[in-house]
Amino acid sequence: MSSRISSPSSDTADPPPIPLDLERVGRRHSGGLIPSGRTIVLVGLMGAGKTTIGRRLAVRLGLPFVDADVEIERAAGCSIADVFRLYGEPAFRDGERRVIRRLLEGPPMVLATGGGAFMDASTRALVRERAISIWLRCPLPVLLRRVQGRSHRPLLNEASPRDVLARLMTIRHPFYAEADIVVDCGEHNVDYSTTRVIEALALSRRPVQLPITLSNARYDVVIGTGLISRAGALLAPLLPQKNVVIITDENVAARHLPKLHDSLSETNITFRTLVVKPGEHSKSFATYERLVNDILESGVERKTTIIAFGGGVVGDLAGFIAASTLRGLPFVQIPTTLLSQVDSSVGGKTGINTRWGKNLVGAFHQPLCVLADTAALATLPWRELVAGYAEIVKSGLIGDPALFEWCEKNGAAVLDGDPEAQIEAVRQACAFKACVVAADEREQQSSNGRALLNLGHTFGHALEAELGYDGRLLHGEAVAIGLNLAFALSVRLGLCPQTDLDRVTAHLTRLKMPTHIRDLAHTFSAKGLMAHMQRDKKMQDGKLSFVLTHGIGQAFTTRDVPPEAVQDVLLADGCQP
Repeated sequence: MSSRISSPSSDTADPPPIPLDLERVGRRHSGGLIPSGRTIVLVGLMGAGKTTIGRRLAVRLGLPFVDADVEIERAAGCSIADVFRLYGEPAFRDGERRVIRRLLEGPPMVLATGGGAFMDASTRALVRERAISIWLRCPLPVLLRRVQGRSHRPLLNEASPRDVLARLMTIRHPFYAEADIVVDCGEHNVDYSTTRVIEALALSRRPVQLPITLSNARYDVVIGTGLISRAGALLAPLLPQKNVVIITDENVAARHLPKLHDSLSETNITFRTLVVKPGEHSKSFATYERLVNDILESGVERKTTIIAFGGGVVGDLAGFIAASTLRGLPFVQIPTTLLSQVDSSVGGKTGINTRWGKNLVGAFHQPLCVLADTAALATLPWRELVAGYAEIVKSGLIGDPALFEWCEKNGAAVLDGDPEAQIEAVRQACAFKACVVAADEREQQSSNGRALLNLGHTFGHALEAELGYDGRLLHGEAVAIGLNLAFALSVRLGLCPQTDLDRVTAHLTRLKMPTHIRDLAHTFSAKGLMAHMQRDKKMQDGKLSFVLTHGIGQAFTTRDVPPEAVQDVLLADGCQP
């Protein structure tokens, strides 16, 4: 996307390579004591201060400083201006790409790049993999004053410096915005700007990336704080087209949508936003039809990405819209609740509800990426956090006793909003689910596959269905009660020790989570709940599948459960006959 420079070689199809001596590049900085870590790459327009700030930054961090342009001149044996004049800009960009690659293969350093280097997709990908990138963002008047009289800048010879810089800002800023860190450097002196960069480095935390590898798909679950504000930078390299449709609900739109809009705009991603009412009732045929018609009317293309921005309801609804519209559109999950971050956003299950039950119409459709911004959890009420935490506990109870032990020690910190505890909780729960999903992506195994993730759900879904999904009982709250009931049923059948049930009940109670049907402000009948269970999509040959357990971390699936045992457990937990 950088401009062409007229030169003797610019009219050839394949410009000759610059005679770079790459053996001389990246080898001169290997001596000395260099701290372990990543190279720091400075990007930005000419005049932003990459060299002056870079030199001061390197001294303060105890790292060597390297100017990529100087290395290119050294390797080419001539100035940048001569490289442009003799070989043309395409050849210069090719040499620049090779030099930066060689430098990034060496030891850590502070590396100042040319203004156009970060425009190259392969260079950006390499920097993401091996370095920390910092965009030194600077306003036009400051840049203009700094570059006045710089005749060695070939691009400035095209037209007036103001016109050139304004055009370059329009073209390049959306790509610079993909940098890991953005630091505004205006009228301040070098020391002040350098301090700002160091502070940004200290405050920044690389998000945790958890790979999900399936038979026909691979994507990352990215977990960290502030990801909504950096969504544009994180998604730009992944989107097949810089055009998205955001589906969200009214609550999330009020709290977080401006940040997402600003982030997408920063990287030139165009967007439309569709807003639905919050709650399970939006997972309906009526809402689905309205949104699909709206999307089709707007002239959606097959490379347009659907972004699900919200909790599990929005994720399931938007995912099903993506799966079915034009027989499949790209899809991104940005879950904003703890429940959706640890459960519904991972694994590719999408769907809507019917009058006969929850999620009975749907499809498997894997996302391009999941961005789990734990900072969004700070806006959630206690009930929503509890509802999400139930799914984390569930993961440990299914097959990871160490995770359940971690929950016993750190559950209170997760619910109290501790950032470190929340990130680790999401990571562990998603890692567990990723392993299960990878082994049984479409829930085809009759036992001990993905179906294990339904521990507590057969009971929980029945409770939700009985209440009509009206918000009186959140999904995660229903699952918490369901977990206790699944362990109680396992104990009644002689499969699980009473001590493990007591341990589960004690943990849930300690965190003020719902554990029993009798604690709910509604009268349930065992007969009514059994009827809902019999309409569950896991029914086969008239038999209901239950996930039971031999103890904490030892879940299994079975269809050999006497109905009277289920009824006895429901009655003992507070149901009417």
